[in-house]
Amino acid sequence: MNNTTHKKFRDMTLEERLEHIKNKTKLEDKEIALFNNTSIFGFDEVNKMIENAIGIFQIPLGIADNFVINDKEYLIPMATEEPSVIAAASNAAKIVKETGGFKAKADKSIMIGQIQLVSFNDNDIANTNKVIEKITKNKLELIKIANTKSKFARCMDIQIKRIDDESINHLGQMIIIELLIDTKDAMGANVVNTMCESIAPKIESLTEGQVILKILSNYATNRLVRCKGVFPKALIGGDKVLRRILFAYAFAYSDIYRAVTHNKGIMNGIDSVAIATGQDLRAIESGCHAYACKDGQYRSLTKWYENSNGDLVGEMEIPLAVGVIGGITNIHPLVKACLKILGIASSQELAMIIAAVGLAQNFSAIRALSDEGIQKGHMKLHSKNIAKMAGALDDQIEDISQQMINEANISVSRAKDIIETINKTNKQHNN
Repeated sequence: MNNTTHKKFRDMTLEERLEHIKNKTKLEDKEIALFNNTSIFGFDEVNKMIENAIGIFQIPLGIADNFVINDKEYLIPMATEEPSVIAAASNAAKIVKETGGFKAKADKSIMIGQIQLVSFNDNDIANTNKVIEKITKNKLELIKIANTKSKFARCMDIQIKRIDDESINHLGQMIIIELLIDTKDAMGANVVNTMCESIAPKIESLTEGQVILKILSNYATNRLVRCKGVFPKALIGGDKVLRRILFAYAFAYSDIYRAVTHNKGIMNGIDSVAIATGQDLRAIESGCHAYACKDGQYRSLTKWYENSNGDLVGEMEIPLAVGVIGGITNIHPLVKACLKILGIASSQELAMIIAAVGLAQNFSAIRALSDEGIQKGHMKLHSKNIAKMAGALDDQIEDISQQMINEANISVSRAKDIIETINKTNKQHNN
């Protein structure tokens, strides 16, 4: 009898979990062995990070070079499985380097924590003006309570707003109390949530209302980062390419179907640095995409135009809540090493780096789209993967990749044809 059958999965050792999976699935021993890969941490650390852990899912990690941001040179770690991302960012940075590099600014690390106040007795909170007045009158005391929960983060202010339920349920009016919290060099999710929870009982006693949610907002509009780069016309292909890039931007600004893909390219760069440095990329993604439709329509996160010298200028402004202390940045050895590679001093500096990579990535994408088309450059970098997918042996991959590039025919079917030809030739030689 299997000794794991009486145990809950969460109570099993790693070996027992893998044995359980093997018994329940069609995985072979060599596939099960792939999950036994926790040497960086040790399984105990991995098991503390998430529930029911069985291993680590690894993503290729590389370095984007050529980046100069605010007159400082950087080697930037990027974790991504997609070919061309790192090369594209590095190439764009090399071009901007000719005009002095990227210029960036980041706001202070002000996060918003939200407390939802409602009434279960009727559709609206009775005398909402009086409720708001009571909260406002006791604002300093509420701030003081919040600030007892952290030695580094500080609640700076409290603001209040009314909102109506616009859902299908029509539950009436709600009062939202928002804490503005300076989280310093942390992303700040935990401390924001703790502060919100700490003052909720006091709000209920002051107002006789019911507090429902007590949670941060990932829409960090008080934590914006701005980045700008100048791309010399002569280095991007001249007037014709510049003009085509401006049309590409116009398309992304004006059409949501194009804007989504345009912004996905930006996030290729942003997410890759975020993963390598241990950031909450889901929070970053949701905040950026919300910001893309701040004027009522989803638009490009970047702006492109021609300056008085005839060169191309790219600008981007996004909300970006990142941290260099707290969370996984304190415990993940690779994250620690990547942050050390960057040599950064603050969360603001990290935000500026991430924004610069996003802008660089966007330039490379729209330049390729506007000029040669995205597939030509992308598939060149992808050709080795294509050869491997087709079944090429390790010593065949380079030659097959180069032949497909020379023929401008990069596909699995073509790679298989080349492999078949090689195998036939080898067989004839052996005979």
